[in-house]
Amino acid sequence: MSEDPVVLRPVTEADLSMIEQFLTDPEASGPFQWYGWGDPGRVRRQWAENGLLSDGAGRLTVAAGAEQLGFVAWRKVNTARNFCWNIGAQLVPEARGRGVGTQAQRLLVRYLFAHSPVVRIEADTEADNFAEQRALEKSGFTREGVMRSFVFRDGWWRDVVRYSVLRDDLAADEPPKLRATQAARTVPGG
Repeated sequence: MSEDPVVLRPVTEADLSMIEQFLTDPEASGPFQWYGWGDPGRVRRQWAENGLLSDGAGRLTVAAGAEQLGFVAWRKVNTARNFCWNIGAQLVPEARGRGVGTQAQRLLVRYLFAHSPVVRIEADTEADNFAEQRALEKSGFTREGVMRSFVFRDGWWRDVVRYSVLRDDLAADEPPKLRATQAARTVPGG
């Protein structure tokens, strides 16, 4: 794996075959992401339509230098009178277990809070996916609870653990100048 830092970037045409592999290769998908054969052509159609970036969902490539490590994704989830994001990550087998998922999810959370007004970002993972649970916790997410029989995979309904991170959870991590600027804007008459 490259020694370059992990970054997120828009999906390019060269990235599409890596993303399509997750829809056609159970080994590439890993034990918690294989939901059966999918239409790999839909990724190319969506990319041609909007570059995999829309108002309600998106994908970015996870990379280190020129190396494709996987992708992160988000989708809009409607709440009572607003919305939040639900995110996920999919890494190539060579990138797993090295902290890449933690870094990528942390970067995605910061990106979504910086570019949308949401106050909540959610992530779900199967109850047996302990590696992803650790990655989410290291990324700043808080475990909220278990949703029973929530996902159907490999012939069985499986429990899912829900995590979330709130905009205020990250406030302490922001640069002081940014916090001061935001505070000045929230003071009446400021």
